[in-house]
This record gives sequence, structure tokens and C-alpha cells, in this order.
Amino acid sequence: MNRVGIILAGGSGSRLSPITKVLSKQLLPVFDKPMIYYPLSTLMTAGIKNILIITTPDDNHLFEKLLGSGNHLGINISYKIQIKPNGLAEAFLIAEDFIKESSSALILGDNLFYGSNFDLKLAESSKLYSRNTLFAYRVKDPERYGVIEFDGFNHKVSSIIEKPLKPKSNYAATGLYLYDNRVVEFAKKLKPSKRGELEITDLNNIYLEENSLFVEKLVSGDAWLDTGTFDSLLEASMFVSTIEKRQGLKISCPEEIAYKNNWINNRQLKELIKIYGNNDYSNYLKTIIYED
Repeated sequence: MNRVGIILAGGSGSRLSPITKVLSKQLLPVFDKPMIYYPLSTLMTAGIKNILIITTPDDNHLFEKLLGSGNHLGINISYKIQIKPNGLAEAFLIAEDFIKESSSALILGDNLFYGSNFDLKLAESSKLYSRNTLFAYRVKDPERYGVIEFDGFNHKVSSIIEKPLKPKSNYAATGLYLYDNRVVEFAKKLKPSKRGELEITDLNNIYLEENSLFVEKLVSGDAWLDTGTFDSLLEASMFVSTIEKRQGLKISCPEEIAYKNNWINNRQLKELIKIYGNNDYSNYLKTIIYED
């Protein structure tokens, strides 16, 4: 059995209007790369090569123009359309033919993850195809998220509540979810919430009720950024800029991940450098070849 990846890049992006009137939120730049590169890189870091990108009808052709079939990265990218945002869990209904008998990883198109500890936890969790995993991150405003409450005695998850008025913990469920191959079956059982959406929290609670939901807590050395507002978009760009300038390494560079995973070879990377032209991004890719 393998694990397939889904990037949910639909939605209207109304919080970033008027910019998103003409361009998908997930194609906006986060410092030196399109936003979509960050969730794509997360899935690639997990060793996932078959990826579905779910977009709006208007933006689908733009994602295809940017990423194509994924062949240049040694991966396979497919595309499907979400007519209107009916909740995160709808992604599994849209992706039913893509998922088939596989386990899956869903990541939101505006989420950025960073950290060596996170990469290790993600890689380990991805290898366990039958394990259903959430990644929890401590935040100061948990009421904005799906909040994970832990049993104080054994640290197991006791509840997950969507945007509670009085959160019982400061741990938020991030926008990355790993599920076994029953996820489509469970998603079909969901009923729209008061918001009229198929809630990912309701899906998580199905797994929680049968005691098959695992939660990985991200630690202080890890970073999780949701780039859905102007402030968070700026913060994410500044974060990436600071790290890259200090370390001389790029965060979420799909070509680098593909090369280090041996999904593309030296010749293919050189071809990409030639296509990208003379700029900072292609110059960085040259250093990867030089260091190899």
C-alpha cells in the first residue's frame, strides 16, 4: 500500500481580497516562492510522489501552467476542481477516484511547515500507512482553530472541538492530516455543520471515537504558519527570508527535494536551471549540484 497526497487549494481567499479577485491565494508569493510550493514540498519530504491538487474552476489552468504533470520533479501531479468551498472534508469526496485503496495525506494549500524535528516525525508517520495522524501546534489564540484536548494523565487525545469559545488547551490541529484508506467511507457519512460545511473536525472525531487517532505534538524548534491573512502572509515571508538569508539554504524548494530523493538526476536538474534562467533561484539550484 502507498500513501497519496492531496493539496486543497480551493476557496475564495476572501480574507486576502482584492488581491485574490484575480489570483488564487495559493499562487501568491511567500518571499521567493509561490505559496503552493510549501505544501507541495511537505508532501514530497514525506516521500509522497502521487499528488492531487484541488483548485477552483477559475484557477485550475494557472496551477497546471506552474506545475504541469510534475514530471520535472519526478512526481505525478493530477488536478480536480472544487466548485465551491463546502468544507475541508469534502476534499476526500472529490478525491475518491484518486485515492482508491491508498492511504492519504491532506494538506491545506496555505500552510507552511518548517523544522528538522517536524521532517523526521512526518517521514516516520508517513511510513505507517494505517496510522491516522494529526500534527498539533501550541498557539496563543486556540479559539481560531480546531482545539485538541489531552487527557492529563496519559496525554492521549480526549476531544477535538472546532473553534471553541472556551478552549481547554492551547494545542491547535494544523492543516496536515494523515489517514488510512477508510477516509472516503467516513467522509461520506458526514453531515454539513451549522456553517453548511463538511468539517474536518467531525471526520477526526470518527477516528477518535474508535481510538485510532494519533497526534504528534510539534516542539519549539518547529514552525507552523497559516498564510491566510495579510498579516500572516507577511509574517511567513519574513520568516522564510530570515532563515534563508542566515543559513544560505532555501525552505521548501521542490527541485532540491526531488534531487536529494533521487527522483531527478544531475542532468534533469541542469535542464531546470536552464529553463529558469539567470536569477537567485536558479543560482541556488546550481549550488546543490556543486555540493553533491
